[in-house]
Formats: sequence, structure tokens, C-alpha cells
Amino acid sequence: MRILHVCLSSFYNDNYSYQENILPKYHKADGNDVYILSSIFALDENGKSKYFPGATTYINEHGIEVSRIEYVYNIPLFHTLRLYKNTYETIEKYAPDIIFIHNIQFLDIKEIVRYIKKHPHVRVYADNHCDFFNSASTWISKNILHKIIWKHCAKLIEPYVTKFYGVLPARVDFLKDVYGMPQNKVELLVMGADDEKVYEAKGGNFRKTIREKYGVKDDEFLIITGGKIDFNKPETLTLMSAVQSLGKKVKLLLFGSVVAGLKEEFDRLIKHENIIYIGWINSSDVYKYFAASDLGFFPGKHSVLWEQAIGMGLPCVFRKIEGFTHVDIGGNCVFIDNADEQSLINMIRAISSDKPFYRKMLSAAQEKGMKEFSYKDISKRSIIKGV
Repeated sequence: MRILHVCLSSFYNDNYSYQENILPKYHKADGNDVYILSSIFALDENGKSKYFPGATTYINEHGIEVSRIEYVYNIPLFHTLRLYKNTYETIEKYAPDIIFIHNIQFLDIKEIVRYIKKHPHVRVYADNHCDFFNSASTWISKNILHKIIWKHCAKLIEPYVTKFYGVLPARVDFLKDVYGMPQNKVELLVMGADDEKVYEAKGGNFRKTIREKYGVKDDEFLIITGGKIDFNKPETLTLMSAVQSLGKKVKLLLFGSVVAGLKEEFDRLIKHENIIYIGWINSSDVYKYFAASDLGFFPGKHSVLWEQAIGMGLPCVFRKIEGFTHVDIGGNCVFIDNADEQSLINMIRAISSDKPFYRKMLSAAQEKGMKEFSYKDISKRSIIKGV
């Protein structure tokens, strides 16, 4: 099968571990001819916008051909509408049997409709990464962009789509409630963990080597958290403060970048002996640090690290948010309603001191998490629905 992944709604970065990176990887591993169509928009190492100087075609880290196309109007305001040069011609060049659309919020979705009308045998799948936490947060965004413009795009493509996938329960609801997608076409397709990286991390001796590197003893309880530490996730600082109150047997390993506004407080907190800060790490190395840890702790907003930790078989604590509890697959995790310091202290004490309870969490995480959140399996499920 020839599969084209379309990433024209937002940025596309090589060497990331997002769904638009890993699904193509495993579709190719299954023997398909896979291609990626994306914009020239990407992110730099600090999470800031960057643009390729022009249209380009190259082979990415997974051996997949990527075609980046330019905007019709090279004006930032018009970039929001996502109209591109040569969209139809590029699709036609790849002649796909399956088109997988990553987010439907781009006006050039009309070019996909045009192609499908000419080639009605082509199957189309589309996912959605928008919810009310990361999108539709202002009146204009909610009522103009999403409820009019992007809903129009959804309605254009809907007759030709086999399945719309929300990658979180909240994002399934967004498809139905905001875009009016029919119930029978909408389904949850979770994000996951890269099987190759999971097996590499579990097969190596990373638990021993990483803990030795940072002076963490076998009988010490190592908590891990990470991602971009900014004003969307200030709870990370609260977690750091909480760990300082727990004695020498509990340590916290952090990775990620820190925004300037939180840097002063962050620098003060990392001076404590229980806190280990390793800076920004490559996404493929995250799994190795998960392998070295006893508990993942994510007291703030959702990130892809949640699913990666679950897929790694790591017991976790998550912030309880409606529409984001899909990571609970039967005892592998617990949720916190409040992220104040005392609540975090109480939760860590309860888990780290109750060995039988922790062993039950670990058993559930390893028996169920690695299976349910395997990208190798998710990639197969993503293109067979409705066939």
C-alpha cells in the first residue's frame, strides 16, 4: 500500500516522537510505501517557530520521503489559514492508496477532497489533536476559527473519511461537539510509545548505569518528570519543592527546558540534594531515563510523555483532568485532584512507603501498559477501521 501522511495543519519536525513521526515509521516497517507531506513550518530546539527557506524534498531519519511545501501567501497572518503551493500536484505525485491526515485544520483540505473525487478508491483517515485545553481558548479561536472555518474543513472532508480519530477522549468529544462529526465515524486512537525505543531501554543496563551516574542508590525511590517547564506547567516547581521535604530516600530527576520567567525559582530549587536536573534530552533517550526510574509524576497539563511512560510500563501519577483519564488501564496509575505541595507530599509518601501497593501498580503497568500503548499495534489499528 502507498500511504501519504499529511501534516499541513501545524508544524512538522524530524526526529520527534509525536504521532505524525511514529505512525509513518511503523507503517513503513509493515512493508508499505510511506510518504509525508508537510509545511515548511517547524520548531527549533527551544520550541520557537522556524521555517525552511523554501520547498524541499528529502529522506528523514526513518527512510521516509518528506515533501515540504510553501505557503501561497508568505505573510504570518495568512499562515493561519494554511493555503499552500502545489498541494494537489504533490498528492498526485505520490498516488496514495491511503491518506492519513494529521489534524484537519487547514484550508487546503479542499485539495485532498479534489484528489479523492478523482480517485474514489483512496481511503482517508484523519486524527484530531485539539481540545479545549490547547485550542479554542479565546472567543475568536473558538467561534471563528474552530466553529466556522475549521468546522467547514471538517464537513468538506467528512463524506470521504473512513474514521476520525481523537487521540484523547477530550479530543474525540471535540470532533463531535465542535465540528459536528457523526458518532459512527469518530473513535479514540491513543498516542503511544515507540516499541523500538521501549525494547532498547528495557534490554539495556540503563537502570543501573543512569542511577550510578547520578548517585541514586538501589534502595532510593526515583521519581521522574519532564517536558517544557513553563507557565502551563508551573506544578513542576511545586513537585520539586515537595520532594525536598521527603528525606534522602526519595529523589526527583527532571529533564526539559525552563522558560525565563520561572528560571530564578527553578535554579533555587535544583540546588537541593534530592533534585537531579539533566537539561533537555533527545526524545529517543527519554525511554532510557524512564527505565531508570520507579515512578513517573506529571502534576500539570497533558503531554505525550504520559503515553510514553505508560507504554514503557512505568507506574505513574497524573493530574486528574476530565477527558484525559484514558491512561488508567487498571491500576497502573493514580490521579491527583490538587497539585498543592502537601497533596504531592502525601501522594509520594503513600506510594513510596507502601511496597505491596507499589508492586501492584508496577505489575499492572508492565502487563497492560506496554500492550495498550504500543505504537506498533496502534499503527496497525489506525488504517484498518471501517475496511
